[in-house]
Amino acid sequence: MSLLNHIPKQSADAPLDIAVPMFEDAPLISGNQSFASVTNRIAGVVEGPTPKMWWVLFSFSVSLLMVLVGSVGFLVWEGTGIWGLNNPVGWGWAIVNFVFWVGIGHAGTLISAVLHLFRQKWRTSINRFAEAMTIFAVICALLFPTIHVGRVWVLYWFFPIPNQMSMWPNFRSPLLWDVFAVSIYFTVSLLFWYVGLVPDIATLRDRAKTRAKKIIYGILSLGWRGANRHWRHYELGYLILAGLSTPLVLSVHSVVSTDFATSIVPGWHTTIFPPYFVAGAIFSGFAMVMTLAIIARKAFHMEDFITINHLEKMAKIIMVTGLMVGYAYSMEFFISWYSGNEFEKFAFINRAFGPYAWAYWIMISCNVIIPQMFWSKKLRTNVAVLFVLSIFVNIGMWFERFVIIASSLSRDYLPSSWDYYSPTIWDISTLIGSFGLFFTLFLLFLRFLPMISMAEIKGVLPQANPHHTMYDKPGVAHQSR
Repeated sequence: MSLLNHIPKQSADAPLDIAVPMFEDAPLISGNQSFASVTNRIAGVVEGPTPKMWWVLFSFSVSLLMVLVGSVGFLVWEGTGIWGLNNPVGWGWAIVNFVFWVGIGHAGTLISAVLHLFRQKWRTSINRFAEAMTIFAVICALLFPTIHVGRVWVLYWFFPIPNQMSMWPNFRSPLLWDVFAVSIYFTVSLLFWYVGLVPDIATLRDRAKTRAKKIIYGILSLGWRGANRHWRHYELGYLILAGLSTPLVLSVHSVVSTDFATSIVPGWHTTIFPPYFVAGAIFSGFAMVMTLAIIARKAFHMEDFITINHLEKMAKIIMVTGLMVGYAYSMEFFISWYSGNEFEKFAFINRAFGPYAWAYWIMISCNVIIPQMFWSKKLRTNVAVLFVLSIFVNIGMWFERFVIIASSLSRDYLPSSWDYYSPTIWDISTLIGSFGLFFTLFLLFLRFLPMISMAEIKGVLPQANPHHTMYDKPGVAHQSR
């Protein structure tokens, strides 16, 4: 029996023998939740009837997915000539979208791995769907290099195996580094997400009412019974995967930026790209997490678990990384001026005042000016404002990738080779369709798996603290024990 059963209880009205200050911090979860209520609320979303709004959103996202399928099918049939690519702009919206989606996937790993290693408990309410967002964003990202090569039937030439001409890929090419970096990032992120799901899937297995669900969840739960040995192995495995994931936050987008930085194209050939791209990826990734968190908490009534406290912390990170991105923009101009290279100077003046100036100033407005609103606590804690600003941030980050790629390639060293890049309807439909793929996968995740980690939420409840009061009445202090 627990030793707590032998401690004499004291009535709430009786004076306390020893005054001990409360050890709990401000609660991360509101609504006076218990272990049972956490399980019922989160598992209830999966077990309950499908909401009508979910069907509406799912139908819309599947419609967009069909647009993607049609666009990619026509692309494979006709070739990349249906896009707006020209000479010299050989990289168009496909690579813009690739870099954009890889950046979206960064926040999930950061929230899950880095904040876990730093013991930031506020991550527990948002890490599950942030990890899912990472998986789905990387799937969308991998689509675009696949179709951008044109001849998708020889895609295996990317991989480090000799092709039918007995040639190995060039291991010195950063394009090959992308294959390794993004595939490893996807694999580790998928393992990290799945390992975290195992205890919650076991809970769904034990609560399942039908035989089919019991079998499916039973297979996915890997025989989890909640034994002490299971928890020890789980925590060790989760910690190891967090340690493996942490350097990937820095390495993946650094490798993606190296695709640009190792070239001699004016505006690309700069060493600031790796840290600049990483900060921008975290910036856009957190904005997407905030967008999804606000929608999920409203649609499934999860305000007690995803609180204003969580949203405000994410807003602060967006503000800090936005300052980093703004600093990188200014440093690019300084470096181009200080270098004395006329081509570099022209590249950045052309971005701000050339034919793509409209895109450049959209980027500056969304990525530098708008995040400054987060200095105000009143705006940081306003859900409607956070939702709108998070969307603007992602619009700005898409335009950042567009400006980097299109403006630099359209005006290279030779004015005789200059041309203006304009997307076609197929570029636009492929981008829109990629959002259909992302939201279809995300809605399926929300419907069939717990969107919030029940096991981790219970770990941050006041009841999980060994020094928590033994009395049921809130606000009553406890005796030393």
